[in-house]
Amino acid sequence: MFEDEGYSLDTLAVRAGQSRSPEGEHSEAIYLTSSYVFPSAAEAAARFSGESTGNVYSRYTNPTVRMFEQRIAALEGGEAAVATSSGMAAILSLCMALLKSGDKVICSRSVFGTTTALFTRYMEKFGVRVAFVDLTDMHSWQGALDGDTRLLFMETPSNPLCEVADIRQLADLAHSAGALLVVDNCFCTPALQRPLELGADIVVHSATKYLDGQGRCVGGVAVGSKEIMDELVIFLRTAGPSMSPFNAWVFLKGLETLNLRMQAHCRNALALAWWLDEQAAVEKVNYAGLPKHPGHLLAAKQQSAFGGVLSFTVRGGREEAWKVIDNCRIFSCTANLGDAKSTIVHPATTTHGRLSEEDKARAGITENLIRVSVGLEDIGDLQRDLERGLAEL
Repeated sequence: MFEDEGYSLDTLAVRAGQSRSPEGEHSEAIYLTSSYVFPSAAEAAARFSGESTGNVYSRYTNPTVRMFEQRIAALEGGEAAVATSSGMAAILSLCMALLKSGDKVICSRSVFGTTTALFTRYMEKFGVRVAFVDLTDMHSWQGALDGDTRLLFMETPSNPLCEVADIRQLADLAHSAGALLVVDNCFCTPALQRPLELGADIVVHSATKYLDGQGRCVGGVAVGSKEIMDELVIFLRTAGPSMSPFNAWVFLKGLETLNLRMQAHCRNALALAWWLDEQAAVEKVNYAGLPKHPGHLLAAKQQSAFGGVLSFTVRGGREEAWKVIDNCRIFSCTANLGDAKSTIVHPATTTHGRLSEEDKARAGITENLIRVSVGLEDIGDLQRDLERGLAEL
């Protein structure tokens, strides 16, 4: 109902997708059931064959998961969504549903390290060719295109360097070659950026991050046209990388405060970026909210704010970066992001640690790089927390 009547994002985040049971519950119900009872053998046969709609088995049909799918689809402006057990499961499901041996994927080098590993270690093993290009270099994207290209995949802003890509330009490029553009919108969420409106075909999320917002559950989701998402449902039904009903319920609760949280994350991150930029021990701050960032104007054009994640390099190398991290008392040393609690991590030895030294160098993952996900604590306390380690460099 709410999805089709022009309501704003804040209203959709609270109301979209909910379907009340005959009990009349106000909060969304958690349907903790593996299977469903059919009224007759004929109806069971009809549902299994697809002739009749309705719940079949919670591997691919569950009311709570469906509510989450409908809500995130409404927020992203997509026709449909498919929820999965993790963000990586969402990307894997896309690959398995849409690619075959001989197809080609063009991927930005500036992506989460496990995304790179999925493409190189597994997709290539099954005959999918993968080319990695610089995110912001349109000539590289253009040069990598060929007649077998099926997907262009990117994150914007990127992890962890916060580079910004022109979504509309890359969508036009993909479509000119008969390919699809996939955008990982994890850093921005639909509260700040809606890639489908800019021409992207598919949006993916690690729901574990900002969609949850408090670091409680693991999950993922893909959003796009019903035609594409139907292909993912078939894979989900077969292979089963499913989201649990309980996790879907947690994510529904997270979405209710998504916009409020994202605005607060953005305010804190911008303030911290300006402060870091003034510290003598900091060589460079990567955050598109700073006017000197090369992607600042583009980010201001296609995002409503600049996000809650930034990275920076310190004078020295791994030892100095670790010293800053180890001296923090508020920032949690963990690889997760998008949490109400601020987190800090050394990408070269964690999130991107499985990359070769050559691939790290090409992706800009240096030993003195630190990534921060700025939470909802007091900004002065966060600055003093980082100052302890920076003062020792």
